[in-house]
Order: sequence, then structure tokens, then C-alpha cells
Amino acid sequence: MSQVEVLLPKMGESVAEATIIKWLKEEGDTIEAEESIIEIATDKVDSEVPAPADGVLIKKLFNEGDVVQVGEVIAIIGSEGAEVGVSAPVAEAAPETPAPAANGNGQALEVATQTMVAGEALAKSGPSGRFYSPLVRNIAKTEGIPMNELEAISGSGKEGRVTKKDILAYLETRTQETVAPAVEVKPAAKVIPAAKEAPAAPAIKKPAIPVNPGDEIVEMDRMRKLIADHMVMSVHTSPHVTSYVEADVTNIVNWRNKIKNEFQAREGEKITFTPIFIEAIVKAIKDFPNINVSVDDDKIIKRKDINIGMAAALPSGNLIVPVIKKADMLNLVGLTKNVNDLATRARENQLQPDEISGGTYTVTNVGTFGNVMGTPIINQPQVAILALGAIRKMPAVIETPHGDTIGIRHKMFLSHSYDHRVVDGALGGMFVKRVADYLEQFDSDREL
Repeated sequence: MSQVEVLLPKMGESVAEATIIKWLKEEGDTIEAEESIIEIATDKVDSEVPAPADGVLIKKLFNEGDVVQVGEVIAIIGSEGAEVGVSAPVAEAAPETPAPAANGNGQALEVATQTMVAGEALAKSGPSGRFYSPLVRNIAKTEGIPMNELEAISGSGKEGRVTKKDILAYLETRTQETVAPAVEVKPAAKVIPAAKEAPAAPAIKKPAIPVNPGDEIVEMDRMRKLIADHMVMSVHTSPHVTSYVEADVTNIVNWRNKIKNEFQAREGEKITFTPIFIEAIVKAIKDFPNINVSVDDDKIIKRKDINIGMAAALPSGNLIVPVIKKADMLNLVGLTKNVNDLATRARENQLQPDEISGGTYTVTNVGTFGNVMGTPIINQPQVAILALGAIRKMPAVIETPHGDTIGIRHKMFLSHSYDHRVVDGALGGMFVKRVADYLEQFDSDREL
């Protein structure tokens, strides 16, 4: 058979690279089409890459721990005993650096050489020989990080390699002092000095954490580190405000109790409260589309599609947010099937990277753990998130034509956190109140 190249597949619009976690097959192993051959990890989710054809794995082109760009060849499949027609990729040799030229005063232009932006050179390696991925070099180029500064960044990757997380963390603490100084040019004439800028706020130093006798130190796993970084980034990016509304969901509870057995017999799966709540959220987003936006510096991006992320807890205790794409195009049965499918595959670690990207609004069910309300953190780059509290039986005043009475009602709190840069209290408060209105107005005689 002819040789078949195994490419790192496209894994969503925002995913440009992946790290090889583990090879599931070794060179010489027989492989069937669609059989998983490698485990990879992105900054969003772990997944497996299937073989595109039957054959024998005759060459692995990357090692475990390597960072690979989308579209690169990672392995070769062929017939047993075939010779590999593609050699393993190697880092390109760094071009020889010419001797520094001299200016008119005989001063070597060393500064010009030092401030060459990483990524403009053809080589993928720095002067030290350390490899830099195209993504890291592009970030360095965009942010104006010179090669000598890039070389000084501590890397957490294999063999000290600088990862995307490393360079983004460095940018958050970077100050003017870390930037290579430019050549000083003395003014030819006296100029009026510009207004003195306010001094930059000092970087926040992490306090030393004492370890006492008997304490146990547990290293965060990769997913927990990503979650921690994302949460800190979100709070740093968006000024959070939270509004609360209590909703009477008695009609929904009674309706679900009435139809749940019929639904399971007909559809082969259970109907939970989550798709009903998502249906109300989608309706409210249509009423208040400025909730369904993102912020890019001083620009507001209004999203056309309504893609609802639903936070799901994993058995490991970590959190993942699968996304129901174009939720406004689905009826209640369709929402139920999507919710059940995504939740099940999230628990089994079978989600694809594209299934946890592209969300425009997120909902998290804190009531699952018996919590009455919460203050959820916005899932960037969205601008709002809704927490669903536990449904509880509560005594309540019931208005009737014959006067007020006291009755037992099923109630819950909705906690709506939003980005105060673009969502003011009026919009944030009206939105969550509209969600509550749709829940309270639910038709208890509704047909499936």
C-alpha cells in the first residue's frame, strides 16, 4: 500500500496547536482505520487522534511532550516493512549572524541586533538552541518581545521550552524595565517635556506559603492549572457584578413530574430541568441581544448565533463547559437530547475540542450540589453567566381573586454575573428577571 500521512486534525477555530500526551501505538504495530493511535491535549480538552487508514505504523514523527501545530504530519502509516518516505522534522538551523555593522561614529549597532523581534528570523531556535513554536514566536512578534528577552523567559515545557501559557503569563507581569532599551537619541534642540505619566502599578507579589508538619503537597493536574489561569484572567479582565432574582418554578416541577415517564418511554432518555432552563435563557437572549456579545478592546462583537455553554463537573472534580451550538434553533426535545449527550460524554472524557468552544453565554447549575445561589465567574470571552440555584419547597404568598393565601411553592434563585464594562445594572437585572418571568409563565399543560 502507499504511505498515508497522519495529520494533526483541526480542532476548532481557536485551537492552533496541541501537545502529545501519549502514543497509543508503537512503530510496527498493526492499525485499523478509525483506531486511536495517539492522545493529545490542547488548552481546552484532551482527545485522541484516529488512524485514517488500515496499515502498520512505520514512523512516529514526534515524541511525547512535543508541541505540534494543526495540519502537521505526526506519523506515517504504510505496509509492513515499508521504508519511510518522510523524515522526522528537525528544527531549522539558525542562520549565521553577521558581524555587527558600525555606524558613522564607529558605534556597533548591537542594540539593533538585540531588539530583533522573535519570529522575524527564519530559524525556530534562539541563540541558546532552545526551540520556539510558531505560536510562541508569533505572540512574541506581536507583543514586541526581542529575542534576548524571549530567551530569558522560564519555560515549563519539555526541555525548558516556552509554552503559550508561559509567554502569556510573562506578558501579564512584564514592565518597561524588562524591555530591551532602544538606542538613546539626544535631542538637537530643547523641547518641552511631556506630562509625567503616572507610575505603573507594582506587580502583585505572591506571599510565601508556609508548609507545616503533616501537610500534604499535591501537584495540580494540567486541567486544573488551565482552569485556575482562566479564572484569574477572567476576574482580571472583567469587572464582575451579580444580580439575583427568585423564581417560582412550581409549574415546571409539576409538568416535569407529569410527563417524565412518558418522555423516557418515547425518547429513551430522561428529561431534566436543565434544558427547560436553557430554553428560557435563549428566549431572554432574543429579547436582550446585548447580553450575547464579546468585548475586543474598545469594540463590542455582537454574536449572531446563540451558543449556550453548560458547565459540567467531571469525576476528577475539574470543570468543563460543553457548548450547545445554535440553541435557538432547537425545540425542547432537541435541547434535552443535546444536554444529555454532552453531559454524558463530558463525564466519560469523550468530548471533541470543537464541542467546548464557541460559546456565547454560559449557565452553571450550582443547585446540583444543594447550593441556593452563587457568584459565578464569567467564561471569557463572554460577558455574562447564570447560576441556577437549588429548587426548594418554600411557603409563599399566593394572590387569588378571593384574597391572598399562604401555600407551598417550588422556588429557586437565579444568580446573574455580568461584565460591567458593557453590561450595566439595568440590562443585567432586566435580563435575569426576564428569564425568571419565562420560568414562572411556563405552561403546565404544554404538550411535548
